[in-house]
Order: sequence, then structure tokens, then C-alpha cells
Amino acid sequence: MFWLIKTAIVGLIVGSIAKWVMPGKDPGGFWITMALGIAGSFVGTMIGQFAGLYDDSQAAGWIVSTIGAVLLLWAYRKFVQPSA
Repeated sequence: MFWLIKTAIVGLIVGSIAKWVMPGKDPGGFWITMALGIAGSFVGTMIGQFAGLYDDSQAAGWIVSTIGAVLLLWAYRKFVQPSA
């Protein structure tokens, strides 16, 4: 149960950093930021494992998780969010 709380806290921090790196008007608030960070951590882990930075049992660190969250935010803005 503790890993779930830890993942949520890390996700919130990583999502906040990603939104700070890429400021802009995005829908959603606290929950979307947390989901963005958690998904960014998973994306960062997959990229790191594919690149050979991590073993199969290792998770991404803060920097790679943030990079993953920034990539997801960029992809959202590019492909999902309607152009104004």
C-alpha cells in the first residue's frame, strides 16, 4: 500500500515539474497533473530500459521521469488539444 502513496506523491511532483518546464493552458488540475507525472514515470522507465539505462527491475529516476512527463505533455498538446 505504501508504494501506491509513494507513486502518487512522486507523480504529483514530476507532473508539476513538467508543467513548470512547459507552461501553458491545459485542462485539468491536481488529478491530471498527478496522472501526467505517473504516466511520465512509466514512459521514462520504458525509454530508459529500451536505451539500456535500466534493468528490467529498475524504475526511472526523477530526471528521466520528468522527461517522460514532458514528452507526454508535448504529445497531448500536439495531437489531442484542439488548436486555438
